[in-house]
Amino acid sequence: MKMNLKTVKRSMLATGLASALWGLFAAPASAETQQITALFKPNPEQPLQNKFVNTTPQSSICEVHIPTQCKARNIFSLRFVSFMAESNGPIEANHEDPRAGAFFKTPSEFRDVQVRHTRTGVIETVRIRIAGFGGNWFMARPPGVSAWAQGGAGWQSAWYSAPPCTSTGHLKAGIAAATFFWIVPENAGTCARQPSQTIPWFRYRTMEYAYELVTPNPLTMTSGQYVGTITYTVGGAGADFDFGDVVVPTGDRELTLEFTLDVQHELKVEIPPGGNNVELVPQGGWQGWLNQGRKPTRLFRDQTFNLSVSSPFGMQMSCEYSNGTGCDLVETRTGQRVPLEVAVSLPHGLTDSSGQAVKRRPLRLDGSGTNGFQPSFYVNRGPGTLHFEVTRDEVEKMLTPDVEANYRGNVTVVWDSEL
Repeated sequence: MKMNLKTVKRSMLATGLASALWGLFAAPASAETQQITALFKPNPEQPLQNKFVNTTPQSSICEVHIPTQCKARNIFSLRFVSFMAESNGPIEANHEDPRAGAFFKTPSEFRDVQVRHTRTGVIETVRIRIAGFGGNWFMARPPGVSAWAQGGAGWQSAWYSAPPCTSTGHLKAGIAAATFFWIVPENAGTCARQPSQTIPWFRYRTMEYAYELVTPNPLTMTSGQYVGTITYTVGGAGADFDFGDVVVPTGDRELTLEFTLDVQHELKVEIPPGGNNVELVPQGGWQGWLNQGRKPTRLFRDQTFNLSVSSPFGMQMSCEYSNGTGCDLVETRTGQRVPLEVAVSLPHGLTDSSGQAVKRRPLRLDGSGTNGFQPSFYVNRGPGTLHFEVTRDEVEKMLTPDVEANYRGNVTVVWDSEL
């Protein structure tokens, strides 16, 4: 019996997470669009680390100034050089309305973003939120930065953090300007500061943001590229990014974030040398039949293989000689046919659609029962087995004393990741 073993990989190049979280503040006269990218590619050295890697270049706050904090919080930063906001009047000393001063409301809650596979149209969900905020501000002098001092505390304490926003320790300043960065907790609401002296004018330039991203389980996704977008509004009351009533963005009022997820799955089957030619033999060989006339109870062969896989896949079978549901072997001289049972056992870490381990699962021509295997982690060269067998009743038909017979047939087994 000759067996053809095939691995079918459909575009094992999947995408990363591309999103644009940072064009929050667009340049005048055109909407700001930014991109975030991420990639999943299985790593044989870390088979249990099955997550997307964010491949978006970061701005200086997470790249240079607070990289350890960003890594610990799993957040990433981007910069919008074109962002600008100007005060439309003075910021009054000790104002009672938080919206009348340095006021920040960001979309700190997680939002769902649908990303669609560019070939199949299958939809997955990415979740994103703004997790940090900062940038540069400038103000009138007099009074200069000391105007932000309050209640005996130096002005710096006002800009290290503004609860519920928390400090990163990043604050650098001159006599009338500063750069800062705060962590924004999930569902934080608003963070605001008021001066102890009236400030005639105040402005922001060049903002940086950190974002937190929750990506789908790549092991359940098809190889290829997933894309999607989310649009935030930028402005005053009611906007996603709200800077209060006195300091008003002077650029665009929308930010569109574009996401791209690349999934580069692996599906590789390794057959030992000679494994494509399968000879069915009785348990213990042919000596019992040749020497004693004792018919074997079955003819079989277990053919091992090694499987590397990180995505859902199915298995299919085709036959040179079909019996409708499976394959036959045919005697070359008489044309007599006997059914051949074919089954598969898959490595640990692979289950069927109901979560059951795959042990001696029959392969059928219609693919039933073998069209929805799912890895729970990246399986790297896991051992599997193809089981070939002619059962006892059929062996009875094949063997006649002193009559030589030769049964043969081609079987093609396909591992297919393009479901």
